[in-house]
Amino acid sequence: MQGTLVKMRTHLDADNGVQYHLPVGDQSLHLNPVIGKTLTLNFSGQIFCCHCGKKTKKSYAQGHCYPCMQKLASCDMCIMKPETCHYDQGTCREPEWGQKNCYTPHYVYLANTSGLKVGITRHTQIPTRWLDQGATQGLPILKVANRQLSGLVEVELAKLVNDKTHWQAMLKGNAEDLDLAAQAKLLLPHIEARLQSLLAEQGPDSIEVLHQATQAIDFPVTVFPTKVKSFNADKQPLISGVLMGIKGQYLLFDTGVINIRKYTGYDVHVSVSE
Repeated sequence: MQGTLVKMRTHLDADNGVQYHLPVGDQSLHLNPVIGKTLTLNFSGQIFCCHCGKKTKKSYAQGHCYPCMQKLASCDMCIMKPETCHYDQGTCREPEWGQKNCYTPHYVYLANTSGLKVGITRHTQIPTRWLDQGATQGLPILKVANRQLSGLVEVELAKLVNDKTHWQAMLKGNAEDLDLAAQAKLLLPHIEARLQSLLAEQGPDSIEVLHQATQAIDFPVTVFPTKVKSFNADKQPLISGVLMGIKGQYLLFDTGVINIRKYTGYDVHVSVSE
């Protein structure tokens, strides 16, 4: 099959195992049955904007052409740093989009990726966010009224724990299981004063402490790499090897790894052989 890539689609099966599907243009390849077989990705060198569809020499902001990257609110810096949201200042690039996507409930969560980390996501993106990050465990600890508020809370927790995944360590194996609920009980008292300040500013219903069960996640990996060699499709358009597993948005070959999400909009021919 041939077409442009977007990030792999994921869902959990009944045993908490991650099922992966690779969209290629209008087609889709179920990847779990491909593990143990040779998978070949042959990139044509053509890149198409994931928003407007126009051909672009370079991909920006995970699959956009430069003009779209400049004009879309979804490509603004506040997406990476939600605490910098400027909607209330009247400077959002797309106010209707901002209202729909940012002024909805968000979760602050703890996850176990390369170890304990804090993160945020929209209420509709659990457990998808954890699957994309390669988290073997995830636990929502706070529900907040909007994206900016989730970012302000995350900033406080990030003073105590990591807010980023060490992706090389994540790909070398699964971190030891953690008691995420116990970690939340330890962390939340440290930011209680800031939470009370935010509640006073944004209303008594703007932050809710959650008491949920930790979600366990099992990724389809037969062998983890001992050394992580990352492929660069711009320099090496033909990537092939035995697919040893999938974790996060990474394909793990016996020859190296590739982050599929990084190549959103890239045209590629995909084939499988025994």
